[in-house]
Amino acid sequence: MTALLPVSVMLPMFGAALALLFGRQPQAQRLISVGALVAQLVVEIVMLLQVDANGTLVMHIGGWGAPIGITLVADRLAASMLVVSTLVTLAVLVYAIAAGQSDRDATETPVSIFFPAFLLLATGVSNAFLAGDLFNLFVSFEILLTASYVLLTLGGTKERLQAGGPYIVVSLLSSIIFLSAIALVYTVVGTINLADLAVKLGGVPDGIVLVLQSMLLVAFGVKAAIWPMSSWLPDSYPNAPAPVTAVFAGLLTKVGIYAILRVQTLLFPGDSLQPVLLSIAVVTMLVGILGALAQPGIKRLLSFTLVSHIGYLLYGVGLASAAGVSASVFYVAHHILVQTALFLAAGLIERVSGTTMLARLGGLAAVSPLLAVLFFLPAMNLAGVPPFSGFLGKVGLFEAGVENGSTPAIVGVVGGVLTSLLTLYTIVRVWGQAFWREAADAPDRVDAGGGGRSSRASGESGRRLAAARSLPAGMLGATAATVTVGLLLTVFAGPLFGLASRAGDDLMHPDRYITAVLSNTDVGVDPLAGGGTP
Repeated sequence: MTALLPVSVMLPMFGAALALLFGRQPQAQRLISVGALVAQLVVEIVMLLQVDANGTLVMHIGGWGAPIGITLVADRLAASMLVVSTLVTLAVLVYAIAAGQSDRDATETPVSIFFPAFLLLATGVSNAFLAGDLFNLFVSFEILLTASYVLLTLGGTKERLQAGGPYIVVSLLSSIIFLSAIALVYTVVGTINLADLAVKLGGVPDGIVLVLQSMLLVAFGVKAAIWPMSSWLPDSYPNAPAPVTAVFAGLLTKVGIYAILRVQTLLFPGDSLQPVLLSIAVVTMLVGILGALAQPGIKRLLSFTLVSHIGYLLYGVGLASAAGVSASVFYVAHHILVQTALFLAAGLIERVSGTTMLARLGGLAAVSPLLAVLFFLPAMNLAGVPPFSGFLGKVGLFEAGVENGSTPAIVGVVGGVLTSLLTLYTIVRVWGQAFWREAADAPDRVDAGGGGRSSRASGESGRRLAAARSLPAGMLGATAATVTVGLLLTVFAGPLFGLASRAGDDLMHPDRYITAVLSNTDVGVDPLAGGGTP
């Protein structure tokens, strides 16, 4: 079963290479890309079932045991994240293929580049979740950075190149910080294997540990778009093609949160920075949602809600308890699905109306009731309306906060409730203006020709109706599938929260991870002996 670990990484990597070879044959690229992700998803579902039943899977690449070689590790957290991320990636790929076929691949998006870059992105995500050492995690981030920059600037339009500039600068800055942290870690401790590092950090002075912890948090915080390192996200994501924005919103920031969750629970299991993390989490929630309130366009508005809800995830990590971490794990899966579904729906809105600016939208519920449903369900889920999974995840986080009882934790509960109410208000505003307002009442509606007000409205409605009827089935199906899986989190909340609780329990007992990785190695390390800096 350990062979499943590298297979999960190699399938999209080989798919990307094959897609590049068949660059002049779009149909072959589509089949290769879908086939690679379907096979990857099957492998990861089997892996999750195996890990949940029998414990952590570990593979030392090339037979070099930890801490010398490259180690891939799949515990319940990593396996769960792999399944959810690949599911979302596959849905977005189907959406992109349907959009491309509908446009006869004649848009500004060059498909010969899109598929290899998209699969390379999937490779980076899988490798990040399985990485058992800091350098492999760094390599994963660089793969993600390369692929995401290509996807972000597809077509080479002025707007996308301008949006890609800050993104690449900020990402490179975080990579430099991360690489510096790795160098410092190796200088101080002599290893970058996570399990070995967790053992040996016990012999390092507290001041140095705090410096290492802070550098890693800053590097991962930029990736996760945590305040005050989140300003790049709303300026970058909205300008990308709809499928690219959707997959970015669903996955890239979650890789950063995953890295924070992993290092905080494994390397720094104490709560020395708990008040700081909780405070930053609350500010991230509030700054994000206040930014969303001020946005005139749906894409930027959703980008700010993405930042805001990263605060919930960090809040669970900051609580440093089994309940808080478990709720955070559940909320990560929920948020990946919901945020991706909303951006896919935003892409459909743009396709029908030619814009996502609220001042120009109206009457979409009458034009496309299905689109209205596909936006409404994940929107209510994001806001945390009962009984959706967003509500269940937030209740889990708030219960953990009340159980903690500290002032920052209680402030976090209050901030989380306020953020949830503001999210609901924001979503209702979008819903009312874009879907229920008469198109003729939109102050800056698109003038579709004609002389008077009624004729303009009539011409615009007719154009939108025609666009709604021509929405590709693949785009609607992929969006509906993502929305449905998000709803299944509510239907099967009991067993899924049970899985998240077991994952959280593993994280709160790092000795399990350490033992799984360091047992049967070539270096004869007693995994639980502690101390021993070289």
